[in-house]
Amino acid sequence: MSVLLVGVSHRSAPVSVLERVAVGESDRPKMIDRLLTSAHISETMIVSTCNRVEVYAVVDAFHGALAEVGEILANHSGMPLADLTKYAYVRYSEAAAEHLFAVASGLDSMVIGEQQVLGQIRSAYASSDAQQAAGRVLHELAQQALRVGKRVHAETAIDSAGASVVSVALDRASALVGAGGLVGREAVVVGAGAMGGLAVAHLTRAGVGRIRVVNRTPERAERLAATAAANGVPSEALDLGDLTDAISAADVVITCTGAVGAVVTLADAHRALSRRADGPSRPLVICDLGLPRDVDHAVAGLPGISVIDMETLQADPAANPAATDADAARAIVASELAAYLSSQRLAEVTPTVTALRQRAAEVVEAELLRLDSRLPGLAEPQRDEVANTVRRVVDKLLHAPTVRVKQLASTPGGDTYAEALRELFELKPGAAQAVAAPMEIRAVELADDFTAGHERLREMGEHE
Repeated sequence: MSVLLVGVSHRSAPVSVLERVAVGESDRPKMIDRLLTSAHISETMIVSTCNRVEVYAVVDAFHGALAEVGEILANHSGMPLADLTKYAYVRYSEAAAEHLFAVASGLDSMVIGEQQVLGQIRSAYASSDAQQAAGRVLHELAQQALRVGKRVHAETAIDSAGASVVSVALDRASALVGAGGLVGREAVVVGAGAMGGLAVAHLTRAGVGRIRVVNRTPERAERLAATAAANGVPSEALDLGDLTDAISAADVVITCTGAVGAVVTLADAHRALSRRADGPSRPLVICDLGLPRDVDHAVAGLPGISVIDMETLQADPAANPAATDADAARAIVASELAAYLSSQRLAEVTPTVTALRQRAAEVVEAELLRLDSRLPGLAEPQRDEVANTVRRVVDKLLHAPTVRVKQLASTPGGDTYAEALRELFELKPGAAQAVAAPMEIRAVELADDFTAGHERLREMGEHE
């Protein structure tokens, strides 16, 4: 079983396509269910952020699974599969793991080095785990990706250029609101999720005078407002019905809801401008960090309003970290990837080694049964000594090939040695019924197979 990745991100598609492909929290469980009904998929996880949607699936057939994932994404987006394919990318097996490690490290983010993506990967795994869609393969892959991301941020300065998309957006907003930047300004945060929490944290550090948090769920808005107030910034929580009034008093608005459809409409913006005492002469900056967009396209054309959206941020030079930090992060990813792949290969060969030892034990027991039938009068001490001697011989014969195949399995291409072992000894790892016929009947045949297989394996080792 291998991991297949099918994704669409800011690197491969325009925002208009990302908006259509975006998978909200309410959509993710339904998509996971659809993916799990596919014939070739046994595990799946959907990583959905403000600038990417990636489906990770454990599959038994590349082409069949690719067709199934593509069809599900196309149906979700409402785009013809041929059109969606133009913007999608595919990674398989080792390349899929490498990509997820890079994403977790912030190397593939719009703002290189952002740490927010770690929480999004953690959320993606938790969602799959809750639906029993994440088995051993995705569990180990996701947990390793989170460890890699944490290590990159701990050992490099890759995030020094900006902690997230929020920080870059607010840097631009600070330059647009006028003299003094954001200090003492009125701010509105629409959305109380992870991005909203980041926005409140950055606004607090920027020294804003007041924060209003607007959210569909009052409790979440109240918690976020309380956090800001605890850090010394006067704050209050509002519901969506108060959004227009909040915008009319604001200098900067950050929207990050993940809602489908505009949260700030053209009519909302018109009403907010009409209620401002100083009208359009007072700048209003709206940072639309939602995907799909939270703000109607037409709002950017109104006098006195500047809109900073994801497309604007894609071109921001602040998204580029120092080359040395990026190189250091890539080196960590490469090292961690090698260690992960080595451990995976070793895990894959373990059932083969277990099956080989099981086969050997069955051969020994079959021979001892035959011994009992031929020498029924053999005293117990003598029989025990014969049994122990046979087992020691078998253990010594098995020691070298089983140790060596584990060593070779951890190297690139090492799975071929495990496959050779399975072929030579006719093994079925994990299947207790690998030897189906009664042991008494197949005793000689099994012994011959075992001896011949060991000889062939020894000859292969001599010719490495």
